Amino acid sequence: KETSETIMLIKFPIILIIIISISGCAKRNKFRIDGEVHNALGRYMTLKRIDVDIPVLIDSVRIKRDGSFRFNVKSSGPDFYQLGYSNTNFMTLLSEPGEKINVLFNSNNLYEDYKVTGSSGTDKIRILDSALSVTLTRIDSIKKVFRDSQEDPDFKEKEELINERFIKILNTQRRFTIGFILKNLRSFASIKALYQKIDESTYVLYDYRDLQFMKLVSDTLMHYYPRSKQVKALKADFEKELNQSMVDRLNQVTKDLPSSKLDPSLNDLNGKRITLSSLQGKYVLLAFWSADSRDCIAENLQLKDLYKKYNKKGFEIYQINLDTDKDLWKKAVRYDELPWISVREDDPSKPYNAIIYNVKTLPANYLYDPSGNIIANNLHGRSLQLKLIQLFGN
Repeated sequence: KETSETIMLIKFPIILIIIISISGCAKRNKFRIDGEVHNALGRYMTLKRIDVDIPVLIDSVRIKRDGSFRFNVKSSGPDFYQLGYSNTNFMTLLSEPGEKINVLFNSNNLYEDYKVTGSSGTDKIRILDSALSVTLTRIDSIKKVFRDSQEDPDFKEKEELINERFIKILNTQRRFTIGFILKNLRSFASIKALYQKIDESTYVLYDYRDLQFMKLVSDTLMHYYPRSKQVKALKADFEKELNQSMVDRLNQVTKDLPSSKLDPSLNDLNGKRITLSSLQGKYVLLAFWSADSRDCIAENLQLKDLYKKYNKKGFEIYQINLDTDKDLWKKAVRYDELPWISVREDDPSKPYNAIIYNVKTLPANYLYDPSGNIIANNLHGRSLQLKLIQLFGN
């Protein structure tokens, strides 16, 4: 009997721990919204989750006589939501599992006057929106001054001062946003910060150097939330923006320099001078490499397979070596039996072509179309394989 009682005493706390644990897990897999809105009898409040950039209806509830409503939402991680009457009358929530959120709307225009407690992410969103709202008001004021002074005799002098004030306002908002991102790298609010706009065509983070902040946010959130659709979309967008930025900068270099500057003409192993432009009519991968780099050697093995498969279909590789040791380059090409065009910088200590093409790491490459236009850059591994399948088929 004593043994049985002892067993029961031992089992009971274990069962209690399991129940408490299950209850805790349940709370961590959902959040709750309790809200109140005035003069809304008979109306419905809807909740939509933002699936990357598409609002998806999660639930809809009828507002009670006293103006209250409640949502219980299953959730696996932080996400953006729209809470409101319609696609044009709503406020934005950044919610995560375990939160008990209270929302009080003081106006029928829900986005104009509301209070939220219990959601740290939504507080961050409000900070961002408020700062941008102040900036947009200041910009509108500057625009009015500009319009009103156009007929003034000293307009040219005023215009210069107005432009300086405008740029100062933009830079103040930009610095605020950068500071916000650096303080909130682990918050989804930083995603919103990255995409805030001054107008339809101008991002708050307008400088190409601001891509570094997109990378910081992308890398950080990918570490903590690798399964999130929002984070995956951000990472894909960063890679797209980075590639486009590099191509834009390269195109700018093309405009500023004679066209021949971006047309490498180098010697191959036999001392024959081969010019990149002589290969027009084919898709050409202009590649930079070093025989001292393991990554380059590994990539060459894959390139051999792709070259064998697509060369007869119109694919060529023009590979520029950056090794200072000429013999090392020759031995590597012959030992690995590299079948494509292998050339070397005339002076590897001052690699002119690598500088012109802004090569920072190896391996690096640019893909040209048959007309001699750059259509992609830094395609490696699976990305390069998929691109060639797109161009030539399986």
